[in-house]
Amino acid sequence: MKWWQLSLIGIGCTIGTGYFLGSVIGIHLTGSSIVISFALAAAGTLIVFLSLAKMTASDPQEGSFCYYAGKAFGGWAALSCGWSYWCSNILIMGSQLTAISLLSKFWFENIPLWVFSAIYAALAIIVVLAGAKGFNKMENIFAVVKTAAITMFIILALLVLFGGISTESTYKPFQESFLHDGFKGLWASLIYAFYAFGGIEVIGLMAMQLKKKEEAAKAGTVMLIGLAIVYIISLLLACSLVGTHGFHTNESPFVTALEKTPLGFFPHVFNAAVIIAGFSTLCAALFAVTNLLVTLAKDKDAPQLFAKKLKYKDLPLASMLLAAVGLLASIITALLLPGKIYEYITTAAGLLLLYNWLFILASAWKNEDYKIGNKVVSVIGAVLLLAGISGTAVEAEVRPGLYASGGAIVLILLIGIWVKRKKSQNTEHA
Repeated sequence: MKWWQLSLIGIGCTIGTGYFLGSVIGIHLTGSSIVISFALAAAGTLIVFLSLAKMTASDPQEGSFCYYAGKAFGGWAALSCGWSYWCSNILIMGSQLTAISLLSKFWFENIPLWVFSAIYAALAIIVVLAGAKGFNKMENIFAVVKTAAITMFIILALLVLFGGISTESTYKPFQESFLHDGFKGLWASLIYAFYAFGGIEVIGLMAMQLKKKEEAAKAGTVMLIGLAIVYIISLLLACSLVGTHGFHTNESPFVTALEKTPLGFFPHVFNAAVIIAGFSTLCAALFAVTNLLVTLAKDKDAPQLFAKKLKYKDLPLASMLLAAVGLLASIITALLLPGKIYEYITTAAGLLLLYNWLFILASAWKNEDYKIGNKVVSVIGAVLLLAGISGTAVEAEVRPGLYASGGAIVLILLIGIWVKRKKSQNTEHA
């Protein structure tokens, strides 16, 4: 694989409802200054990825960030890293599932959220059951749809902004919306900006397929800079067309931005594109957790039951069943908490990702021979990640996600203790 191909795969795996829908929560928190949050998140994400790429170039390993954590701090770190990533992907599945279900109510208001969740969960399982080849074909199609949707919005929004398309909106760009809740809102919105960049781990895991492993840094840098530019331009355009309080948390900000134009087709087409994007990320997360659990089992960091595969398309049935339980939990939660569920799950998933990214920075610091410049950059990255994590504590709306992620970390520790005891018992009996 060439570096630019890895960049394209990274873009396809990264763009999801965190950008298409989650960004609207950030806009509610901080207004049009959400673009600052995205710029800071892009910088922090780039620092994390370059740290991962440096380790990949020095010591290419299939286990990627989990292997490097174990190399730096021991087996407990590899186990914790692997399980926290598994849990974050379970929550990402719940986040995407809830988001596309909310967006589907755009057409069918009276159908309960959990019904859509059940339908999309079943479809995602069918896609993954198609095997790796079928999954890759579907993801390629999804990536084209995502890119086309963003390009369409940017072109249409520019035409509206410069008078090429008429609009009923009388909103004046950025008035009374920039930092409308002060720095507290900007701080709290960081987690949603970081979440929109979640996916760099996929590039780290796939870097082993590069012809030149040292080009991993180039692939990630081009991908992240490209994404940051597209994200910031599109959000600037959206905030230029609609006031902060004109956005709705159950609707993509890009749909809202063009609602008052004669483009009657756009909300329907774009909403469908966003649903496809979210479904794509849901399938990718389901595929990831299914295969990650097999790797954890092979490394004896999970019960050996999950390492077994069926002859049918080499399917890890036990691993997929556990992932399906995670999907079921999301459906039940959507049934019980239909109002704020997307915000809670997205916050928790974003926090677990940032915990993992801190592990990557710490592992690179320990594994690599860092000069003073590298250390300064690494500290800046850690400060940005910690700002994203701590920001969830200052805003009541997103604080439940902090509690959920804390609960997941406790669960990971309990699993780690159990696995460690099992390994000790097996060693003693040997």
